[in-house]
Amino acid sequence: MKFLKKNNGLFYILPSFILILLFSIIPLIMTFYFSFTKYNVVHAPEWVGLKNYRNLFQDSFFKASVKNTIVYTVLVVPLQTLFSLLLADLLAKHFQNRFGNAIRTVLFIPVISSMILVGTVWKFILSTDSGLMNAILSLFHLPRVNWLGTQKTAMISICMTSIWKNVGYFLVIYYAGIMDIPLTYYESARVDGASKLQELLYITLPCLKPITYLVVTLGTIWSFQVFDLVYSMTGGGPGRSTLTLVLIIYQYAFKQYKMGYACAVSFALFLLVLLVSAIQKTAFREEKEA
Repeated sequence: MKFLKKNNGLFYILPSFILILLFSIIPLIMTFYFSFTKYNVVHAPEWVGLKNYRNLFQDSFFKASVKNTIVYTVLVVPLQTLFSLLLADLLAKHFQNRFGNAIRTVLFIPVISSMILVGTVWKFILSTDSGLMNAILSLFHLPRVNWLGTQKTAMISICMTSIWKNVGYFLVIYYAGIMDIPLTYYESARVDGASKLQELLYITLPCLKPITYLVVTLGTIWSFQVFDLVYSMTGGGPGRSTLTLVLIIYQYAFKQYKMGYACAVSFALFLLVLLVSAIQKTAFREEKEA
């Protein structure tokens, strides 16, 4: 009874801990175990040791997916962070009215839309023959672009769609952060003759460092997990130009039934995300200490 009285707080966190244990920790452990096996769901797993991990280094699809995922992350994360920050700063300082509220609402609509729906709509917009984008180009007598059919433009088109969908989410986070910055900072800067750009660089950005860390971290994790958008828009093509890690995990696991190998790719993705997150945390900590 004394133990229960002293540790009654454990009962409040127990439901959440059980859910995390069942849906996060145990699946992670199982994935790690199956990554050392040959497993196709139908038959019992067969232990193969490090064979799956050795095969990763010889798998051209895996190499292409790693490259494409990194390219996608490098393109999407900085741009969506920059756009959401600039839009939030503009709305917070110049449009704190009904018009600004309407703009935030419009920009947040893609966020609550399903990724499959967004991918399907943009696939139609970017269609070569009847797409809206090429119709606009035709008005200016510019040649049509095969947005999703060539290796040069397919990844750019997916990145553009992803930024369009996510920028509203990060805009709201930045907007809340900017509204928390004391107005006296800006008033003092204006008295000293600071320009709008200087206010942004020397007041807004430093005050938003914790939020920027959150935005960059979330954006990076989401980018490494991109699947539905690629699946609905290109299916990984043309060729291997838009193959991503999660997409080949799906193909190996549920199309080729190589569950053990898919688990090895999944664990490699987990380690990659962990490494990138650690680098980001270290970089932001060093900036803060400096």
